[in-house]
Amino acid sequence: MDLTDEQWQVIETILPPDRVRADRRGRPWTDRRTTLNGILWILRTGAPWKDLTPRYGAFQTMHRRFQNWVRSKVLEQVLLAVAQDLKDRGGVDLSETFFDGSFAPAKRGGAVWERLNAARAPRSWPLQTAMVFLSPYAQKVLARLK
Repeated sequence: MDLTDEQWQVIETILPPDRVRADRRGRPWTDRRTTLNGILWILRTGAPWKDLTPRYGAFQTMHRRFQNWVRSKVLEQVLLAVAQDLKDRGGVDLSETFFDGSFAPAKRGGAVWERLNAARAPRSWPLQTAMVFLSPYAQKVLARLK
């Protein structure tokens, strides 16, 4: 799931513009929106960088930009903006949020009684965007919103 146009309008001004050399030489930068979508895909899935889907571009580029944006606090501002947007739209209710460390073992034969989800509907964008905040980096951002 990529950023919607509404989400991109919220984020676009936060991301720094791509630098261009004075002599106009070198390879052009990867599109900022595509780069951010790739980074959010990694944060949402928890996959290693080398497993990044090729439609987002080279994983080395995404990782380098991720590191730069984390160092310069840009990614923190982006995640805060997305979280605030979700909160404003009613997609996230932080009063209902908690972390649970309990463990529930599976019961023998539990799979037999489980309902099959053959016709499962696609997830909504607020839920998929909220999934980004399960990454360890984003936990700090959520703590600041409370």
